[in-house]
Amino acid sequence: MTELGGFQDHVARVDLSDGSVDYESVDDEDAKKYIGARGLGVKYVFDQGPDVDPLGPDNLLAFMNGPLTGTQVVMSGRIAVCTKSPLTNTVTDSHHGGWSGARLKWSGFDGLLFEGQSEDPVYAVVEDGEVELRDASHLWGKTVHETRDTLEEEVEGSYGKNLSMMAIGPGGENTVRYACIMNEDDRASGRGGTGAVMGSKGLKAIVIKSTTKMPKPADQETFQKGHQQAMQVIQESDVTAPNEGGLSLYGTNVLMNLTEEMDGLPTRNGKFTSTHSEGEENPEGRQIDSENVSGENVRENILVDEPTCHSCPVACKKEVEVQVHHKGEDMNVRMESYEYESAWALGPNSMNDDRDKIAAMIDRCNAMGIDTIDAGNTMAMAMEATEEGYLDEGLDWGDADTMIDMIERIAQREEGDDLADLLAKGAGRAASELGDPEMSLDVKGQTMAAYDPRSMKGMAIGYATSNRGACHLRGYTPAAEILGIPEKAEPTEWKGKGELCATFQDLHAISDSFDICKFNAFAEGIEEYVLQYNGMTGLDVTEDDLLEAGERVYNLERYYNNLVGFDGDDDSLPARFVKGHPDAIPGKGGSEGSLAELDEMKEEYYEVRGWEDGVVPDEKLEELDIDVGPGTGVSRGGAAASGDD
Repeated sequence: MTELGGFQDHVARVDLSDGSVDYESVDDEDAKKYIGARGLGVKYVFDQGPDVDPLGPDNLLAFMNGPLTGTQVVMSGRIAVCTKSPLTNTVTDSHHGGWSGARLKWSGFDGLLFEGQSEDPVYAVVEDGEVELRDASHLWGKTVHETRDTLEEEVEGSYGKNLSMMAIGPGGENTVRYACIMNEDDRASGRGGTGAVMGSKGLKAIVIKSTTKMPKPADQETFQKGHQQAMQVIQESDVTAPNEGGLSLYGTNVLMNLTEEMDGLPTRNGKFTSTHSEGEENPEGRQIDSENVSGENVRENILVDEPTCHSCPVACKKEVEVQVHHKGEDMNVRMESYEYESAWALGPNSMNDDRDKIAAMIDRCNAMGIDTIDAGNTMAMAMEATEEGYLDEGLDWGDADTMIDMIERIAQREEGDDLADLLAKGAGRAASELGDPEMSLDVKGQTMAAYDPRSMKGMAIGYATSNRGACHLRGYTPAAEILGIPEKAEPTEWKGKGELCATFQDLHAISDSFDICKFNAFAEGIEEYVLQYNGMTGLDVTEDDLLEAGERVYNLERYYNNLVGFDGDDDSLPARFVKGHPDAIPGKGGSEGSLAELDEMKEEYYEVRGWEDGVVPDEKLEELDIDVGPGTGVSRGGAAASGDD
C-alpha cells in the first residue's frame, strides 16, 4: 500500500470473463519509481506480460490517473489508458482531458484494470469506491453520442456536474485497429487502438459518478509555492496566457499557418512539405490552401464556444458549429473540437481544405469512435493507392463527401465492403496488402502527425524512436523548433536533436505520469514540477530524481517492446522522408532539398540513451532499478531475450 498524498491507494481489478471485481492497494515502491498514470499503468501492463494478443482476453486495459490528477494543479484533468496496442503491437498509452480523470480520483480510485472478455456487452458504473457491471446489450451498435445520452438518463446524473463517461462507438466494437475511447465532451484517447481493445473485451462504456473531492496536499506550503509559480508562468507565456496566448485564442490549430509558413506541413500523403509547394509543383491540379482550415479562420467564422477541462484557465478546446450540404442533405454539425492534427490529416494531407466538411468528418470520427489522425492518413494512403492504380474503386484526392461516408464505413466494417475492411486495418497493413508499404506514413504501424520530418529534424528522430509508434506527443520537439521553448532550436539542423528528443521524451513521461496536460510545458519547467509533486505527495525528490523517474518510465516501455521483438531496425521512417520520392521535391522553402538524416540522429540518440541498436542493455535496466522480467540479454552476450523467457 502507499500513503503518498495524491493517491487514493485504491485500484479495481475487473475480470470481464466472470464479472468479478477485486480491489487492491497501490504498491508503494512502484508509486515512487513510476509516479502514477502512464508510468504506473505501463508497469501494470508489463506485469501482465508482453506476449499477450492485444485483442485477446489476457491483454490488460488500464485506466489510470496520477498523483496530481483532480487536484488544484493547473491542467490536471488528464487520464491515461494503457494497454498493448492492436495497431502497433507495442505497449501504448493514450490520454484525454475533460473531467473523467478528475472524477475517477474523486470517486475514490487511482485506476481501473480490465482483463478477460465478457460474453455479452457490459458497461461499468464507478461510484464511491466501487465498480458495478451492468448489461450493455441495448447500447451495442450505438454511436458514442447516442451512448452518452442513454447513459446519462440510466445512471441518473448530469454531465458537467457529477457525471463523466468514457465509451466506444461502432469502431471499437468492430475492432478497427485505430479505434479510440471517447469521453462525453468529444475528448479522445485517440491513438494506438485502445478502443479496439475495449471492444474486444465487450466493454461498451465506463460511467463515473462523483462529487468534487479534491485531494489535499501533504505539504501545503511547498505545494502552494509551486502552484503560484506555475500560475505565474502560465499567465505570462505567449502561448498559454488565458484569453491572450496563441493556444488559448486558437487552440492547437494555431499551428496550421505556422507550419505552412515554415514548409513543415506534410501535404498529399507527405509528398510535399506545404500546400503552396504542392500547388507550385502541380499548377494544373487541385489547388488547396491550408489557411482555410487554420485556427484563425475557425475562430473568425465558425467558433461558438470555448469549453475547458478540469482546473484549466487556457481553454484550448474550440467548439464549432457548421452547416454542411452532403449528398443532397443539409447537416447541422456542432462539435468539439477542431484540432490541428485532425484538421491536417483530414485536410491538407488528403488534399482537402473544405473547413466545414472537415468539421463534419471530425464529428463523425468522434461518433464512430475512431482516431482522426489515423483515419485521415489511412484515407490519404488510399488516395495515393488509387492514383497509382492499386485500387480500382478507391478514393480520389480531396473528395470530402466520400471521406465523410468512408469514416462510417470503416467503423461499421460491413460484410462485403472490402475497401472499408482493408482501411480498418490501418494504413501500414493496408499498404502492405496492396503491395507498396511505402505509401503508408507509419512507424511501427501508427501514422505520423502534422509535422514534416524533413523540415523538423527533431520530429524525425521523435517519430522513429517513439515507444508507441509514430507520435508527436512522446517528445514534443516542435516546442523548441517552432515556438522556441525552452530555447530556439534550428528546425532543419539534425545535430543535437537526439539529445533534445530524449530530454523531451523524459519530461513528457513525467507529466503523463502526474497526469497533467503537456501544454503546461509551454510555460512550466522541472522546478515547478518538483515543487507541486513534492507538495502533493509529501516526498522530497530533487530535479534529478524526477528526471530519472521519467527516464525509467521511457526505458520500461522500450524494454517491453524489446521483449516483444522490436529493436533499432524498427526505429525507422517512411522512405520518402529519408530517401525522397520520385514524384515530389523533398522540401521547399526553408527545407529545400532536405531529407531526414535518420542514421546519424539514431546514433546520437542511442548514445544519449545508453541503448545498443535500440535495445535497453541489462546495465541500463540495473542503473534505473528496473527489476522486472528476464532482462534483454544485451551487453551480456547474445541478442535480446524473447518475451517467452
